Amino acid sequence: MDISQSVICRILELCDERQLSINALSLAAGITQSTLSDIVNGSTHNTGIATINKICQGLGISVRSFFDSEMFDKSEE
Repeated sequence: MDISQSVICRILELCDERQLSINALSLAAGITQSTLSDIVNGSTHNTGIATINKICQGLGISVRSFFDSEMFDKSEE
């Protein structure tokens, strides 16, 4: 799994844990639903750290918590 796929899986995992839809997360994060959909659908391969930070704010977690997952230990470049 590459880093882009790991980011997608982590977003979906955290949304599932919080019972949030992609639309609800986009509203909470202050980013457009289409941007977040592009990320989770794999249309965007290089999600910027500023966008990940907004997603983390919408999820109510730190960026450190976002990347604190075994799936990033297994990510390939």
